[in-house]
Amino acid sequence: MRFVATADWQLGMPAAFLPDEARARFAQDRIEVLRRIGAVAHDHDAQFVVVAGDVFDANQLHRSVVARTFDALREWSVPVYLLPGNHDPLDAASIYRAREFVEARPDHVHVLDAAGVHEVADGVDVVAAPWFTKFPLEDLVAGALAEVRPEPARIRVLVGHGGLLGIDRVDPALIDREALVRALEERRVDVAILGDRHSCTEVAPRLWYPGAPEATRHRETDPGHVLLVEVDDDSHEVAVTPVRVGRWSFRTLDAPVDGVDDLDLLEAELEAIEDKHLTAVRLVLTGTLTVGEKARLDALLEQSADRFAAVRVWERHTDLAVRPDDEEFRELGLTGFAADAVDDLVAQLDGEHAQESRDALGLLYRLVGGTVRGPA
Repeated sequence: MRFVATADWQLGMPAAFLPDEARARFAQDRIEVLRRIGAVAHDHDAQFVVVAGDVFDANQLHRSVVARTFDALREWSVPVYLLPGNHDPLDAASIYRAREFVEARPDHVHVLDAAGVHEVADGVDVVAAPWFTKFPLEDLVAGALAEVRPEPARIRVLVGHGGLLGIDRVDPALIDREALVRALEERRVDVAILGDRHSCTEVAPRLWYPGAPEATRHRETDPGHVLLVEVDDDSHEVAVTPVRVGRWSFRTLDAPVDGVDDLDLLEAELEAIEDKHLTAVRLVLTGTLTVGEKARLDALLEQSADRFAAVRVWERHTDLAVRPDDEEFRELGLTGFAADAVDDLVAQLDGEHAQESRDALGLLYRLVGGTVRGPA
């Protein structure tokens, strides 16, 4: 028996951290990845697909998100089972109960709307642990497994959502990792698929987080996958293979910048990144630049922002100093109030308004046509 496991689609997420133009592409690509997931299921003759929670980013979304989701899922050749998670719990306002969902849902799209055992194929069950509120006060996976006993004649797949006790922060809804591992060892279930962690992670043998199929933030270590899961019909041995489906990436670059040579290296590193329109870059800058060199850095960041999905400096971890270079401004031939403004801004480089002074000096330098000198 073979199936595909995925989670954390978070369709309709606002992605406010992206510029408007990239945000629209990001939203559409989260729909397009569904088509690639369907292709993986088809190409590998999977019997079904399970989605371990957070199918949607919220319960209140524009109806077009549901419509475009179903347009993609109609192309699938296999059934798909959706588990409500913490972003889209099955509460009174649930998106799964909305008219646009209920009336348009394709026949092969199923919602795991009850805790416990669901037969999904001949000899195959899903043990589901759906969320009914955003703030449950118990381990939902433990509740779903409470009445499940070993059944050698059937293959059983646990599908849950949430963090793990002992790994994630304290929360009454955390999943008891040791209890779940015991359930696997006792063969009450053959494999466990969890959502919530966006990075593809093998927690223990036969216990996996597929991760988000498209990256959603910088701190994820290995997003962009689904899992191809194979369970031997006789021995119930399990083989899990991550399959890459994502296209977006969120990268953090640590860049020391102490002069023109370092700026050249940073420019080359940015240039070498492929699929710039699908890449959000966060820069950690450390070092000391002259005003002219800082102006070049600002110009590089502006040009890069036009080519990448996003480029921003991670200010909280950046330690960049700007030092005045008398020769730079002398070559510009500034006189009168302009020269006085430079002197005033330079005097504030170590004060309360240092950042504003650096930015103003760099802008002034660029506006009057300054160029950055290369090494002698």
